[in-house]
Amino acid sequence: MSRALIIGAGGVASVVVAKCCQNSEVFSEIMIASRTKAKCDALKEKWQDKTKTVISTASVNADNVPELVALIKEYKPDIVMNIALPYQDLHIMDACLECKVDYLDTANYEPEDTAKFEYSWQWAYRERFEKAGITAILGCGFDPGVTGVFSAYAQKHEFDEINYIDILDCNGGDHGYPFATNFNPEINIREVSAKGSYIEDGKWVETEPMEIKRVYNFKGVGEKDMYLLHHEELESLALNIKGIKRIRFFMTFGQSYLTHLKCLENVGMTSIEPIMFEGKEIVPLQFLKAVLPDPASLGPRTVGKTNIGCIFRGKKDGKDKNYYLYNICDHQECYKEVGSQAISYTTGVPAMIGAMMVLKGEWKKPGVFNVEEMNPDPFMDALNKWGLPWEDDRNPVLVD
Repeated sequence: MSRALIIGAGGVASVVVAKCCQNSEVFSEIMIASRTKAKCDALKEKWQDKTKTVISTASVNADNVPELVALIKEYKPDIVMNIALPYQDLHIMDACLECKVDYLDTANYEPEDTAKFEYSWQWAYRERFEKAGITAILGCGFDPGVTGVFSAYAQKHEFDEINYIDILDCNGGDHGYPFATNFNPEINIREVSAKGSYIEDGKWVETEPMEIKRVYNFKGVGEKDMYLLHHEELESLALNIKGIKRIRFFMTFGQSYLTHLKCLENVGMTSIEPIMFEGKEIVPLQFLKAVLPDPASLGPRTVGKTNIGCIFRGKKDGKDKNYYLYNICDHQECYKEVGSQAISYTTGVPAMIGAMMVLKGEWKKPGVFNVEEMNPDPFMDALNKWGLPWEDDRNPVLVD
């Protein structure tokens, strides 16, 4: 019986709230806190009559450390679940340190004024969290998150060493809009428009945005174009998985999305550099975010499935081995269950599971950790129980 503070009230947070409410034995009390309290109240209204979990709400500015500290000290949670923006990770970690409470997030820190995300800023908190005797779990969504758990599971049970990992993220969903993003538009577009990169022989190899394309036939979805992107879990997996020679991340995109994105880039709408407009300073990408459909609104109109997983190549007992771990998630089934499309669902469910792992003591130890550093077995069991059952393939088609 534990108490969790959930910071955030967007699409992913709505799934986290729903899954915590389904898991009342662990999450006996939750507080939903966001800058806009009305969003928190709406989530409470949706779930409070369907759960034994006691739900409360609050307004908080996640950029304001003293305000966060005051809320944490007042509510006294056992864990703080950061489901806000990655710009706010360090502020929330600072507040958790001051209050000596465990921390979990779904995406690594990214400066608001620079399209660059890496773990160095959060890894710098390791010694302070260890001395404080509290746990921080970084990147506990799907990718990063489940992909790290998959890697740890493969390393523990299937391989003596893993030499190659290809992470494949396929969204075969159709929301009917010419252009929309399935998670926060600002974060999504910054990620996609950045230069690509992968790790080979211990070094980063940089590519132009969307330069490397492959075609893959995904079970449950079909054949899709996918493109190599920079992604945060490459950095931690390259350090924590034994024997890595190369690790890459691919994500699928439809032609309509790419055409619209290129047009928006060409006219400067994806820029994060402030401009003056009618006497006010605005950031073009933030303005674009305001006019695009809210990802949380896509659930009722999105059909199709996602397929996200990892293809591993390595050695077992001196022999070459290939292994594929993945999950298939149906957009409409997610909407029926929690009122969300599958992108939010596949991020929110692992966040709840990760928090449960800490609260139950499975992943509870002082310091700052990526998920692949923890025991994958109870998490893998929980994926099957809480809505993201995994499948495997011992003879997968490889990516060249």
